[in-house]
Amino acid sequence: MEWTWAVIGAVAGLLIGGIIAWIIAYKAGQENRKKTAESLIGSAEAEAKRINEEAKKDAANAKKTALVEAKDEIHRLRSESERELKERRADVQRQEHRLQQKEENLDKKLENIEKKEELVQKRQKEADALAEDAANLKKSQFEMLERISGYTAEQAKQTLLEALEQELTHEKALKLQAFEEALKDEADEKARKLVSQAIQRMAADQVTEATVSVVPLPNDDMKGRIIGREGRNIRSIETLTGCDLIIDDTPEAITLSCFDPVRREVARIALERLITDGRIHPARIEEMVEKARKEVEATIKQEGERAILKTGLHGVSPEITRLLGRLRYRTSYGQNVLRHSLEVAFLSGMMASELGIDPVIARRAGLLHDIGKAVDHEIEGSHVEIGVDIAKKYKESPGVIHAIQAHHGDVEATTVLACIVQAADALSAARPGARRENIESYIKRLEKLEEIANEFQGVDSSFAIQAGREIRIIVRPDDVSDDQMVLLAHDIAKKIESDMEYPGQIKVNLIRETRATDTAK
Repeated sequence: MEWTWAVIGAVAGLLIGGIIAWIIAYKAGQENRKKTAESLIGSAEAEAKRINEEAKKDAANAKKTALVEAKDEIHRLRSESERELKERRADVQRQEHRLQQKEENLDKKLENIEKKEELVQKRQKEADALAEDAANLKKSQFEMLERISGYTAEQAKQTLLEALEQELTHEKALKLQAFEEALKDEADEKARKLVSQAIQRMAADQVTEATVSVVPLPNDDMKGRIIGREGRNIRSIETLTGCDLIIDDTPEAITLSCFDPVRREVARIALERLITDGRIHPARIEEMVEKARKEVEATIKQEGERAILKTGLHGVSPEITRLLGRLRYRTSYGQNVLRHSLEVAFLSGMMASELGIDPVIARRAGLLHDIGKAVDHEIEGSHVEIGVDIAKKYKESPGVIHAIQAHHGDVEATTVLACIVQAADALSAARPGARRENIESYIKRLEKLEEIANEFQGVDSSFAIQAGREIRIIVRPDDVSDDQMVLLAHDIAKKIESDMEYPGQIKVNLIRETRATDTAK
């Protein structure tokens, strides 16, 4: 235990001694550092004084150098300013010299202009004097011309204008005649070629048909059997068929009359079969009429299909096919409408081929152009309006509808197809033998033609010839000159086109004749 305390005491003594030794060493180090710092401060102050002195000397030197350089720069700038001033003075002197020269030139030009103005004024006075002399000379010449010619200036002017107007009228007539002749020759040549080619390729037999049917009888006794007791048989036939039986003095024949050709055909077939069978009574009549009606309906369907097959069409509605077949029993001016429609279809197709247009659509339009005539006695309106409604109802193309609408000029033709159908229709209807024309309407057309020609001033007389295809007009030579004849013929043709409806063309032929007669004694 004592040893432990001895060790602790020794250790504590060592620690205390070490601490004391450190304190003593620390104080000694502080003294040394203080001395070192004082020594360094003294050195720094001495160095600072030295640097300050050197800086003052350098500043004095720099100041002297800057003053010298500034004086040199001032001298240089002064020299440059004096040089620029001299140059500007020289430039100003040159500009003043140029301005002085320009002023001198302007003065000279003004002096020349004044001289020229004086010369112009002098010449203007001379020109005015000459113009006055010319006016006086012209006036005297006019007075002399008026005395010599016996005309005043206005009269001479009017005479010249009239002569000029006559000359222009003559030249206008000649040019119009030449132009019309050239245009007509060219159009006629192309039209003749086109139509002739179509006619050469299309040949069809055509006969006129009547609106009544005649049924032959084996003997006149058959008339009494057809009439029956108290007329019961004939009344039964007329009631069932809707036709009138005309029994007159014509030997061995009975005439059937009806506005509906289909009914008339049914009556004809039924009556022929009754005559052949010999049993004529109301029950048998009813049976035969029904059989005849079915037969006619079958024929109508066959004729419509045959027409479509002949023209090579497709996609035609069955109802339109049936209406086409009904045209087999429809006539117009004695011309069978189905045959006429087929002929128009073929002509339209051929002309369309020549013109580079689809011939199928042309044949379709030609075949359907008179489709309205199949039911025009059943529906109110013209056959054109009815045909357009039918075509629209069964979805025909706009081109076909327009061709149907325009084939009689009800509307203006705006397509080549419509014009082709118009031409084919006129060609088929107007050729000789195609139609029968009522003599009364024929005479009225000729009278109307002559009446139109006689309305024009200068016409002495007119004569419609060639069945109304030509009109010859005799004009008074004192009222109509040779030049005016061309214009008069043109006006008469236009008047005929606007006021009349006619098939084909009408040639207007004017005749002017001057005769002088004397007698030798």
